[in-house]
Amino acid sequence: MDLYMMNCELLATCSALGYLEGETYHKEPDCLESVKDLIRYLRHEDDTRDIRQQLGAGQILQNDLLPIITQHGQDKPLFDACIRLMVNLTQPALLCFGKIPDDPAFRHHFLQIVSYLHAYKEAFANEKVFAVLSETLYNLLQLDWEQRQEEDNLLIERILLLIRNVLHVPADPYEEKNVDDDASVHDKLLWAIHMSGMDDLLKFLASAQSEQQWSMHVLEVISLMFRDQTPEQLVSAGHSRSAQEKQKDTSELESLRQKEQAEKRSRIMQRGNRHSRFRGSYVVEGLKSIGEKDVIFHSGLHNFKNYSHDAGKATRRVPKRKQMARDTDSQRRSVLNVRLFLREFCVDFLENCYNRLMYLVKESLIREHAQQHDETYYMWALSFFMAFNRGNGCKAELVSETLSVRAFHFIEKNITNYYEMMLTDKKEATSWSRRMHLALKAYQELLMTVNEMDHSKDENIRQSANVIKSNIFYLMEYREIFLTLLRKFDERMQPRSFLRDLVESTHLFLRMLERFCKGRNNLLVQKAKRTTRKKKPSAPTENTPEALEETWKIVSEELQSCGFQLSEALTEGAVPFDAASEIPVTEQRTEAMIRIQDAVLARTGPEALSLLRAAREVWPEGNVFGSAEVQPEEELELLKQILFAELPSKITIENCDIPACQYILSIKVVFASPNIVRPYLILLRSYATNTPHTNHCVVRMLHRVGVDLKMDALLFQLSVFYLFNKILSDPAASAYKELVTFAKYILNRFFALAARNNKAFIELLFWKNVGAVREMTEGYSKDGDGAGKKKVIWTPEEEEELRQLYEEHKDSEDPDIVETLLPLLSNTNRTRRHVVAQMVSMGLVDSVKDLKKERKGTRIVLWTEDQEQELQMLFEEYKDSEDILGNILKHLTAKRSRARVVDKILSMGLVSDRRELYKKRRRNTAGKSTGMVRTEIYPRWQKKDKRKLAADDREEDGVSHPVPLVPLTEENEDAMENKSFQRLLRKVGIRAPADEQESFWRIPATLSIYQLRVLATSLNPLKENEVGGPAESEESVPSSVAPQQEDEGPDSQELRAQALRALLLARQRKRSAEDTNSETSEKHTYMVVPDKNKITEDPT
Repeated sequence: MDLYMMNCELLATCSALGYLEGETYHKEPDCLESVKDLIRYLRHEDDTRDIRQQLGAGQILQNDLLPIITQHGQDKPLFDACIRLMVNLTQPALLCFGKIPDDPAFRHHFLQIVSYLHAYKEAFANEKVFAVLSETLYNLLQLDWEQRQEEDNLLIERILLLIRNVLHVPADPYEEKNVDDDASVHDKLLWAIHMSGMDDLLKFLASAQSEQQWSMHVLEVISLMFRDQTPEQLVSAGHSRSAQEKQKDTSELESLRQKEQAEKRSRIMQRGNRHSRFRGSYVVEGLKSIGEKDVIFHSGLHNFKNYSHDAGKATRRVPKRKQMARDTDSQRRSVLNVRLFLREFCVDFLENCYNRLMYLVKESLIREHAQQHDETYYMWALSFFMAFNRGNGCKAELVSETLSVRAFHFIEKNITNYYEMMLTDKKEATSWSRRMHLALKAYQELLMTVNEMDHSKDENIRQSANVIKSNIFYLMEYREIFLTLLRKFDERMQPRSFLRDLVESTHLFLRMLERFCKGRNNLLVQKAKRTTRKKKPSAPTENTPEALEETWKIVSEELQSCGFQLSEALTEGAVPFDAASEIPVTEQRTEAMIRIQDAVLARTGPEALSLLRAAREVWPEGNVFGSAEVQPEEELELLKQILFAELPSKITIENCDIPACQYILSIKVVFASPNIVRPYLILLRSYATNTPHTNHCVVRMLHRVGVDLKMDALLFQLSVFYLFNKILSDPAASAYKELVTFAKYILNRFFALAARNNKAFIELLFWKNVGAVREMTEGYSKDGDGAGKKKVIWTPEEEEELRQLYEEHKDSEDPDIVETLLPLLSNTNRTRRHVVAQMVSMGLVDSVKDLKKERKGTRIVLWTEDQEQELQMLFEEYKDSEDILGNILKHLTAKRSRARVVDKILSMGLVSDRRELYKKRRRNTAGKSTGMVRTEIYPRWQKKDKRKLAADDREEDGVSHPVPLVPLTEENEDAMENKSFQRLLRKVGIRAPADEQESFWRIPATLSIYQLRVLATSLNPLKENEVGGPAESEESVPSSVAPQQEDEGPDSQELRAQALRALLLARQRKRSAEDTNSETSEKHTYMVVPDKNKITEDPT
């Protein structure tokens, strides 16, 4: 941006600052007001950061602000205002825009600001500027705390922020193309900091007890000072190379020389000594070209192995979301005097500042006094300075603050958090991946330091290392962190450098574990075990309903006596979740509910209430733990529901004392999985660029799987063999002796297996689990004859029982019918898997997917007062029906599960035993009354049809009124809802409900007595013995109507057929249950309610 494009007001303000004449800067009288105006302009800039760009193009910082602070630093108000303005101008571009813009126009503005920041950084690489800043900061730090004003503290903070912003500017890859050992802009800036004495002030701020408020700013500045530096280079700065380093360089040079010679020999073998007169074109038989003819090859035969159909084709563009993650870390060796200065800084910092500064930063992070993602600076400092200390003599006392189990726990918790955020926050997955890589490096450095201590000559240091290792190998999360990261490795989000550090860390962990277990007989470790919450029947502390009621009475009285008020310590100490756990959030919610239930069972009401309120804040969605405006009485009811709820099984951690050799074997077995082996092979693809140590780590893990565990068949995969072939055919294969030896061993094992298993070549196409590997090597088993599996046998009686139970409950509203059937089976040893497999084999369901158990968190929602009243009214209405619970669930407004409704009915005292809600099976004994209102009871096929009864009533009363048809059984309700049966009713003249005020079908008043008798006769079954014989039928129909009945004979047959089909369809669902009681049970059909509420006596 040119100066003439600058805003007029902004240009006038910049001109009012002053002017530079030679080396002297002349400020204007209103210079201070102009600086304040510029600050005000920056506060109101637009989204394109136009003011910032114009000031950068005008080089205001280089030509005005820096000369002002160097030559007019005694003017304190002006100096403060200039520092304020420079802090604003030098803030990172990413902070200005929030993220790297996707829009091309905004991306241009973003890059423009970055270019101005590069110019600012180059201008700050001046000893005079840092001399003024150092002197000002020194004078401010000389003031005691009672003499220091608020403006002084602000100035100290702004100076530190200014240094941080300038150091944060990244290097310009197009301008700075310097080689190693050459001074870059960053090196010049570091040298200016050193010459001005600013580094000594930073060390003072890090170690002074009175300046602990600046600890996080100091750590940020120090981390940016050591950008692009490695601890190994700083340790070796100024020292002659050791014999080990010389040997390492010699071996690397030798491998490169061997590779070059091998490639040269290969080229010589491919090229003839003289020109071949017969060189020409060749036909490749069996390899078809675009047409139907064979391919014609126009090059030498020695080049044919590199032939491919894809040669010359345009490479397909890989979508951005599928591109592999790239390594962004760059390492550069600075000039020698800068490395010496940084090395001296590291030594002084470790001796005087490290432990105290890391303690203060850790406390700030734990108490959440720091800003977001500030823990990354902590983890960088831990990994960098501990690595430097390890290479500089490994003095454990210098890093004692971060050398503890607490440090392991802190890093492991952050790794887990970063991994979860990487999966959930897809847009920022790359950033979360970088943070996780940083945490992994810190974890790796902790392990390397402990391993170094284990080899120390001091007995006390070795003992301390053993204590730390005992805790690491004992706790389950420290052992499984590497397995989790290897299983979930994703090339699209995690770079190859992350995988390299992960593989090397895993190798180090297993090597330390093997060394720790050597010479030990047993080892005490934690092990996860899933336990059922049901108590044993013989246990004295069984949670019977009476015991639960007694517990609830005590807890509720305790909470009511304290007025639902909790102490501050109890409220702050209530943590309903485990932050370091790998359990997903939904299962953590269930675990929180289990903790609340345990607290109520322990009769600690305040603790349970505090956990409930804390869980409500953590999981507010769905009001699972109550709404935000929940009342204390509702909280009490919710606690009661949790107490009586049947919660799922709980994962408990128990201590196991197992033999050390068995423990080592169990750890190795877990790595024998294709999900673990695949990341190692991804890293092995770049064997040519890997370090020898990285290749050794990969081969050692594959050796554990293929040789130690004898699971070599796990590596029998085509992509693995392709990689082995590439290694064996590499001209420099002699430089990878370990890889070549292992590849030959695996190939020999495969060809030996292929000699006795002709399917081995087909198995190369697939990755195999442990079971498939065993079958491949030991022989394939028949279906159902798998090793370790016992075939479950079902007797014909059990199959019939399962079929009847399924037919009876398949139309229920229970979403999981298997859980309903399990307690009803006579054989209580049947598991869910047994029942599901048998139902599929019997053809009751089409697939296992139809019976898939719905996975969701436990959901407990409070009942409102209106819902309780509705439930009570429905219970009073249907308490005399055969299926009380089914009718209530069908008419309940707020749909809830069957178990929730049963628990609520029990808690309201409507029934005393849940068995009272079971579906009744009426069994009427001869000579005994049913206890019900004596209405006309009809057999399955009526002796007297409802229409005939209505005809008799109308003939007796002489008055015709609409008569409703009231279904009394669930079977009748199903028939009335059947579309075919409704069409039949309309054909015979039955009127449907007219509006929403009518619920039942009605026999209209327009039907005459004779029409009702004709319809009743036509709907009777054809069997004469069921209707009393032909004589009775003839008597019931007058002679005047007989001809009409004879004319309607075919229509009557059709109506009877439709009635039979509709009724049989309605009864089909319950036929199996009713057949057993068909001789003794009587079924209601329809109760005809006459106009005068006439009750007809039962003829029996």
